[in-house]
Parts: sequence; C-alpha cells; structure tokens
Amino acid sequence: MAPAESRGIGDLHSHLVPAVDDGACSLEEALDAVERMVEGGVRSIVTTPHLNASTTKVASDREARLAEVDEAWNEVCGAVKVRFPTLDFRRGHEVMLDIPDPDLSDPRVRLSGTSFVLVEWPRLQIPPQTEPVIERICAEGYRPIIAHPERYRGMAQTIDLAGAWRRAGAFLQVNNGSLAGRYGDEARDVALALLARGWVDYFSSDFHARAHLRTYVKYVKTFLEEQAATEQLELLTVTNPARVLDDEMPLPVPIVEMRSGLWSRVKAIFGG
Repeated sequence: MAPAESRGIGDLHSHLVPAVDDGACSLEEALDAVERMVEGGVRSIVTTPHLNASTTKVASDREARLAEVDEAWNEVCGAVKVRFPTLDFRRGHEVMLDIPDPDLSDPRVRLSGTSFVLVEWPRLQIPPQTEPVIERICAEGYRPIIAHPERYRGMAQTIDLAGAWRRAGAFLQVNNGSLAGRYGDEARDVALALLARGWVDYFSSDFHARAHLRTYVKYVKTFLEEQAATEQLELLTVTNPARVLDDEMPLPVPIVEMRSGLWSRVKAIFGG
C-alpha cells in the first residue's frame, strides 16, 4: 500500500454511483463528476450512496438495496478503471441513522469494507440521545464518521455536542463547500469553530455531481494555507483519508489558529 503522503487528496463522501440516490443521474454524469474530482487533485475516492439504517435491519430490504447499488457500482467502477486507471476508486455508504441501532455487519455498508462507517443524522436535524447511538456503534467494533456536522440545524447553538460525539468515539467529516460558504453563513461559522477546536478529522466533498467541486477544494487549500495551517491541510485531505483506507485511526489535527479577524468572529459567536 502506498504511503499516505504519496496518494494525493482522498475523498470519503460523494454520491457518484449513478441513478441510486440524489447524486449522479447517469453513467455519463458520474464519469464527468469523477473527471472534475481528478482535475481538482483527488487521487482516491470512496463514494457513498445513501442508505437508511432501518433498511439494514430487514434482511430482504437490505439485500434488495445493496443489490441495486451493486449493479450500478459495477458499471461505474468498470468505466472509471478504463478512463482513470490511476484513480483509487472504492465504495461505501452514507448511512442515515433513522433508527439508533443499524446493522453494519455487511462490509459493503462500510467505507471500503473497513471498520469505518459514514453516518448522518436524519433530515439534517440532531435527534435526542445521540451519544448513546455512537457508543453502541463503537461497542460493536465499528468506527463512525459523522458526515457534515456543521450543517445540522441548531449546531451553532449546541456546538459542544460535537465534542461529546468525539468523546463517545466518533470522528467528524466537514464538507469543503461549507468552508467556502456554499451552505450559508451558519455552516461556515460552525466549520470554522470546529477547526478552531481541533475537532475536524476529515474534509470531503459530499459531491452530488453538480456542485462546483474544484472551486471548493481550491478554496479550502487556499484558506488553510493563509492561516499557516499546511500541516492541518495535509492531515485533513490526504493523510487521514488515506488512513481510513488502511483501516487506521486518524491522526490528531492541531487547532487552526486563524487570522485575528476570523478568530474574533468565531469567538464572538461561540465564545472561547
């Protein structure tokens, strides 16, 4: 396995399997999206179609859904290997926790069959008693990565909950576009606050094949370099994503000490 530093940007969250969710609608659209990711410097992708946790609990429903994704995945994977032979292209799922006890035993559900699983709270809202859900997943031997914590409604008012998720055993993945303002000022401010606390483990695209991906990837790179945070940039976009593929825990990401104006904004909103 190539060392992490030689792999280029790794992306752990996207929707590129055609016609199985709200991501790429066709093989052509998926290939165009992959091309844009490669042009943006991405060298490894774990694409993550949506999967409801409740679906994993009923064997017939789970198999039907995974078979549907299998068929589309095999098609796009074969085409990607022909067009982008040096790209490391893999699969997982983004599991929406519409129930608190998903069955994660099928390796296709997890990120490239590792112990890591990308999860999200339902409908961008934070349900009650989230820490016990994380603890239960960890107790079963899995490592949850919570997708886009900065985007959940009310996160700005309860940002310390993100720290509680980490203490319960979860890791946090922030979207590139959030830092660039794609999801509005609140998501951007929460992303900044998470970086300022050293609570972000991965940056990924959450690319649905229609966003301006290269702009967001470039923005994150430029922004962190301007904060003299090149070490954090490497960890968040290259090293830690590569460690997922090797089924290894992420390395700690140091706090991002932001320029005075940005830091004053974060402190004014979140304190500290």
